[in-house]
Amino acid sequence: MRDDTERAREALQAIPASLPREDWVRVGMAAKAAGLTLDDFTDWSSNADNYGGERDCRDVWHSFKGQGIGPASLFGIAFRHGWSDNGRRTRTPEQRQPTAPRQQVKPTAPRIAPADLWAQCEPASPRHGYIVAKRGNAEGLRQVPSGSPLRIAGQSVAGWLALPAVTLGGELATLQLIPPGQGKKLSLPGASFRDGMHIVGNLGDAARCYVVEGIGQAWACWQATGQPAAVTFGAGRTGAVVEALRARFPTLPLVLVPDCGKEKQAEAIAAKHGAEVVLLPQNKPDNYDANDYAAEHGTDALEVLLSGARQPERRYRLRTAAEVAALPPVRWLVRGVLPAEGLAAMFGASGSGKTFLALDLAGAVAEGRPWFTYRVNAAPVVYLGLEGEAGLSQRVLAWERHNRRAAPERLRFVVSQPFDMLQAEDVAELAEACRAAGAGGGLVVVDTLNRAALGVDENSSQDMGRCIAAAADMQRRIGGLVLLIHHAGKDQTKGMRGHSSLHAALDAAIEVRREGEAREWRVAKAKDGRDAESIAFRLEVVTLGVEPDGAVITSCAVVEEAEAKADDSVGRAFTETLNMRTLLRLTHESAQAGDFISPSRNSPSTNAWAMLRDVPGFPAGLERRETLALFHAMRERGFLKRESYTKPNRHPGERWAVTAAGFAFAGIAQPLETDDCANCANCADLGVFEPDAPGAADPEGCASANVGVIGGVDAARAADAQPLEQAAHAGEVEGHGAEVGAAEEAE
Repeated sequence: MRDDTERAREALQAIPASLPREDWVRVGMAAKAAGLTLDDFTDWSSNADNYGGERDCRDVWHSFKGQGIGPASLFGIAFRHGWSDNGRRTRTPEQRQPTAPRQQVKPTAPRIAPADLWAQCEPASPRHGYIVAKRGNAEGLRQVPSGSPLRIAGQSVAGWLALPAVTLGGELATLQLIPPGQGKKLSLPGASFRDGMHIVGNLGDAARCYVVEGIGQAWACWQATGQPAAVTFGAGRTGAVVEALRARFPTLPLVLVPDCGKEKQAEAIAAKHGAEVVLLPQNKPDNYDANDYAAEHGTDALEVLLSGARQPERRYRLRTAAEVAALPPVRWLVRGVLPAEGLAAMFGASGSGKTFLALDLAGAVAEGRPWFTYRVNAAPVVYLGLEGEAGLSQRVLAWERHNRRAAPERLRFVVSQPFDMLQAEDVAELAEACRAAGAGGGLVVVDTLNRAALGVDENSSQDMGRCIAAAADMQRRIGGLVLLIHHAGKDQTKGMRGHSSLHAALDAAIEVRREGEAREWRVAKAKDGRDAESIAFRLEVVTLGVEPDGAVITSCAVVEEAEAKADDSVGRAFTETLNMRTLLRLTHESAQAGDFISPSRNSPSTNAWAMLRDVPGFPAGLERRETLALFHAMRERGFLKRESYTKPNRHPGERWAVTAAGFAFAGIAQPLETDDCANCANCADLGVFEPDAPGAADPEGCASANVGVIGGVDAARAADAQPLEQAAHAGEVEGHGAEVGAAEEAE
């Protein structure tokens, strides 16, 4: 039984396409409301004398917004043109509603039964213009007599080729009429194709059957392979023909050979019905077909092409471990920060500088220059300035003034134009604009998510899911990476504002933070990279001009906070070593006292400079930049590590912690991890206890040595010390443990 979509498709085909534009648009609206596709509308429209091309069809189709015209309009128009709905549902008397008498509308063309016209036709001539042009044959075809008065869609069809559409049960459904020269094919008014098709060749002993749109393609496939081909009479009817063939011949291999531009539709049909597909070269124009390929390359070349039939790509493909290991590595847009493809976000509180930072990133990507210390692969950039459009021009000018060059040509902007990412039409038109400008497959910056999805509840999982789906659709259509500029939540320690599903859906995220005038950014998420340390930056004020009233016009540009660079001189290296050891000791003592140093350079009260500069023993003359650079260097050398902990307010935090290697380098004692250590000479050397204290023992087996505490002292001397008797050493372990415990209790 036909479904509603097939019924609507038959109704559309019964309407002559050569309509006044207003009526043509109305039919299109009704077709869309009935669930038909753009391909269905384009295929039908192509039969018109005034056909404006696929672009015209697409533009009109996307303009339909549901202006009160429903599916019933399509069927009503088809009925007025003589359509007979053989598959119409039968209603019971109780379901029928009385209707007012309707004035009969005369069809635009006289209705003629397909069988009657077929009987009037004469055998087709092998010299018919269309047969000659397509290198076909006249077998099974007829042509309208040259003196016939029959007119369809205002045209005389005398001498036209008549191509029968026959069901697999042998019933003539309708006829397609083809002119001998240039011109559009016409369908017989008032008749439906139903599940009719035209077969070139014999299905009886076929090894496979090719499925094509037109008779020209069918001739080409049959001549190249000797296998039959089924004519569907348009891409919109391919599904119905394949379904009918599969029902009648369940084991017969079916191979779809779509025209260029119809590949996705054909692959979907093939996947649904277990068929194969053959794709023509992708560098050819739309509607390039198998007959064109044979004319260009020859029948033998077409045979080779058709031998490459394949199953369409399945949604899920099971891979072996070896196949996964052989997959190409992640491609980076900004190495270690942003992948070349996917969905990412840059977020921060208002005033953090995220828009300035996003513009600086966009300029770096468009130019292919390093961004801060990260390598960048050049790509086109499209920046959607949806928030603060008036200030965007000043930011771009400030970028140019600061960098002393014009903004890159590959950086394009969309400003002063509304954009709703939840509207598929807006996304489709943006994607088309990107492709037309050669800006697809790069970086698309959406500033901001809130302005691109007005009215959504960001805390709702359903609404945020719609935003994620829309962003993913945008990425699929445009390619490359979509970067959403978003706001941080009220509690900035919890990340982005809104539902947590957004963070989970991202491939990467950059957090922008501000404390006072200090700003920094960090990689908050990188699926295939690692979270980076905080990178400091500042906003430098750039003067742009003067207002008529004398007010100065300014904006800002991003400037990287330079780190102190190490001096390669011997004296500098010696001083640096001493300073590192001092800073490690002070860091350890500060931690022992419960005062933890933040790894963030921009934490105003808890960074290394703020915490240690007034502590006795801090290296004289050491400035802020040098201090922070030394902490960075000590982390790189493994002397310090970032350690997570819970603050007294129960919020998560990070602190610097001295590593075992750091204790060894600085020559200071690492806190013991056991209370069973003997009060031995090792501990004396490390300053853990007084060497003359009662119970001083031998270092052999010392817990401090076992945990690597003594690396900074004369380990060789400690190891060479003569061991005392086992009993004496064992007896004094208990005493040393008690002293340590008492000391801890006193503290």
